[in-house]
Amino acid sequence: MIARLRPRIIDLYLARTVLLTALATWAVLLGFDLMTALFNELDEVGEGGYTLSHAVLYTAYTVPRRMYELFPTVALIGCVLGLGGLSARSELTAMRSAGMSRLRIGLGALLSLGLLTALMMVNAETIAPRGEQNAQAVANAAKSGDMVVARLSGLWLREGNSYLNARDGARRESEDGAWTELQGVRLFEFDDEGRLVSLAEARIAEHREDGWRLRDVTRVRFTGRAVSSETIAEERWETALDADALASAAKRPRYLSAAELQRNIEYMERNGLNAKAFENAYWARWYYPVNVAVLCLAALPFAFGSLRSGGFGKRLFTAIVIGVAYLLAQRLVVSLSDVYDFDARLAYLLPPVALLVLCWGLFARRE
Repeated sequence: MIARLRPRIIDLYLARTVLLTALATWAVLLGFDLMTALFNELDEVGEGGYTLSHAVLYTAYTVPRRMYELFPTVALIGCVLGLGGLSARSELTAMRSAGMSRLRIGLGALLSLGLLTALMMVNAETIAPRGEQNAQAVANAAKSGDMVVARLSGLWLREGNSYLNARDGARRESEDGAWTELQGVRLFEFDDEGRLVSLAEARIAEHREDGWRLRDVTRVRFTGRAVSSETIAEERWETALDADALASAAKRPRYLSAAELQRNIEYMERNGLNAKAFENAYWARWYYPVNVAVLCLAALPFAFGSLRSGGFGKRLFTAIVIGVAYLLAQRLVVSLSDVYDFDARLAYLLPPVALLVLCWGLFARRE
């Protein structure tokens, strides 16, 4: 059995054909997506110091993330086009006559897409999060005027003579509402001559409806030749820092790596917070290869169906509609899991199972 599933020349030929069509599809879809994103950014040009070069740089930084998000659709279309081209040239007929099963042909088509899926999962853990953070830093730094946002060692911000450094930041939600939270905060305040006036370290800085508050604060003040220190459990922080800009600068759940998502989930569970958004993003990362494989399998009935009847363009359109409907249905089920509070793993499992049942039915009819 293992020997029969070992790749042969015909499997590599199938993989190469599907790979080329998938790459071509990827280039077209990514190009359209980038043009749309750039046009949307042009509406922001002129806000603060945001220029056309900032818009182009912002869009370029988001390319890895866009490639990751587009790939399931790319895999579906590439599989349909690749196998459909072979079908139009009667090559699938020859393969079937030579004794190749539909399963074997499907596995050959999935070979190259499996490698691309692995690359996209590595991308989602490394390049894409860093690119998204850089994109947000470019946009926030250019638009925020006197406030400067940057990501070097953590999150850095400047407002006038005050500088803030936070180890991490996120948007939090609970039954009491949503707020911006910064962790591991250090606040530096300078006078007009550039001398350090005070240094404060806080475990957490929170922005709620009543403004900013620092918790577990240790503040050191420098006055002339004297240095004083005090510890405060909580204090109000009077600042004009824009919480919305900070929220966008703080990393969003779907742009985090799996390890960062896991740490955030554990932190929020320890503190009795709602971690549903982070759980959804975490399990979406693990179900990503499942989605790609299921969408590729969904393409097989349409490719094999064209062996007996024409109208391949109609079949391609139908396959794309099914793929888009599948992704939308999965988002709907995940949203319902938020509303009715059931396990996100079940929400991500139901759509693949439903689509596999549908594909099995189509295969059975064509047999």
